[in-house]
Amino acid sequence: MTRRTAPRTAALVSLILVPALLLSGCVPSWLQGLVGGGTVSTPTGEEVADELRPYYTQILTWTGCGGGAECATAIAPLDWDNPGEGDDVELALVRHPATEQAQGSLFINPGGPGASGFDFVRDSVDFAVSADLQREFDIVGWDPRGVGRSSAVTCYTDPADLDQFIFGIPEATFGTPEWEAEVIDSSIAFAEACAENTGPLLEFVDTNSTVRDLDMMRAIVGDAQLNFFGYSYGTDIGARYADRFPEKVGRLVLDGATDPTTTTFEVVLAQSEGFEQALRAYLEACPELGACPFPGSLDDSLTLIRDLYDRLNTTPIEAEDGRFFDGAVLDIAIATALYDEGSWSFLSQMFTELRTGVVETGFLLADFYYGRENGEYIDNSLEAFIAINCLDYPVETDRAVIAEQNEQIRAVAPTTGDPSPLGDVLCANWPHQFEGELGPVSGAGAAPILVVGTTGDPATPYQWAEALAEQLESGVLLTWVGEGHIAYDEGDPCINDIVDEYFLTGAVPVDGLVCEG
Repeated sequence: MTRRTAPRTAALVSLILVPALLLSGCVPSWLQGLVGGGTVSTPTGEEVADELRPYYTQILTWTGCGGGAECATAIAPLDWDNPGEGDDVELALVRHPATEQAQGSLFINPGGPGASGFDFVRDSVDFAVSADLQREFDIVGWDPRGVGRSSAVTCYTDPADLDQFIFGIPEATFGTPEWEAEVIDSSIAFAEACAENTGPLLEFVDTNSTVRDLDMMRAIVGDAQLNFFGYSYGTDIGARYADRFPEKVGRLVLDGATDPTTTTFEVVLAQSEGFEQALRAYLEACPELGACPFPGSLDDSLTLIRDLYDRLNTTPIEAEDGRFFDGAVLDIAIATALYDEGSWSFLSQMFTELRTGVVETGFLLADFYYGRENGEYIDNSLEAFIAINCLDYPVETDRAVIAEQNEQIRAVAPTTGDPSPLGDVLCANWPHQFEGELGPVSGAGAAPILVVGTTGDPATPYQWAEALAEQLESGVLLTWVGEGHIAYDEGDPCINDIVDEYFLTGAVPVDGLVCEG
């Protein structure tokens, strides 16, 4: 998960697809036997409201889709509060069946919002979970509503338009009324394109709707309780699930936890500080990495990087394809490499290249973040990220408050902190706004939930894991002392053995256990 940086306009094998269903008016023939009568129950035998029965009793058709994986499409209501009204939502699922006797399913979400759980599980199941978990669980991934192969958010259909939105620069001088007008107009144009090309779905890609999708999927795969492994933003899905359906919680691991009480500003503030500290950790380790482009002291190196931001904002480097590498792109590139220690060498290479005006590695990192390859966008992760976040968080529009918040960001991130004076102008102009209120989760009555936090995590700072474990009545905190985002993918036996044993047997570790690399 990250709300750290957004485009410059903001604060920061195919499946067998089932056509979208209209459950109002006439009912499709394949569902007619499931509506009414009260004789058909879900695969788990649980009772659901009549209007939800067609969804909770649907039969998934799993077909081979390569690499030993099986794929299917589930149907969910567009609006869970008014099921059957309007077109339905398609959800693309993939599973690797258990290699031995399955205990049940283990649902995986890799984060985002906007990341493809379908691709993650189909293509990287060995990275997602251990062989031990693959032996005893059907490993299931899916693209949440709005994402990828599911009913998806679509904004710009021409890659050149998305390039301009992300990598273009305003013609007017920064901070002038003309500059503000350009930025606002760009945000409005993007939002209007999303509304036009996505349609009614755009209003219903919020995380709470995804939570209800997940409960439906749990039921139709035949699991009475949910086993779930959420990374990063996926922990938000898991925590909200536990709060809404505590009695359905089986074994949940939330790694790289988010705090559901945080506002957009609090998220950006914590992440800004986290990435600043991660940058310092990289610079301290840089001499030992080899070919370090920073021979001076830590303070000297930070000053050089801050100067680089300023220089690129004043004089961006134009690439051969017409894209501009400015401070915003630098910020994305740095943050992308700081997610994991294994990527720190890319930072050294990028900073070395930038000294001579070469932006190859910088754009490589930025393109990885944005899902861009060979001039094309291979997924809709950016559009989904924006659409989901604009529904999940209230937006601040008071310029005085924004200015005060920006000063706080600069104070904790003097090197990388470069917030927009307009705030989150994109969500401020979004066609559908956040409704409700942010608040803690409790999951009252849920089985023990394992919350994993990494002390040097820049994207989901450790204090969020502490906060979530405290909020959840059955929360158990497991700490990894180290750098980078997510603990389980570090492969350390102390963390992975505990997580695996919890999933396999239900064994719950002592609350507050600390693992050190």
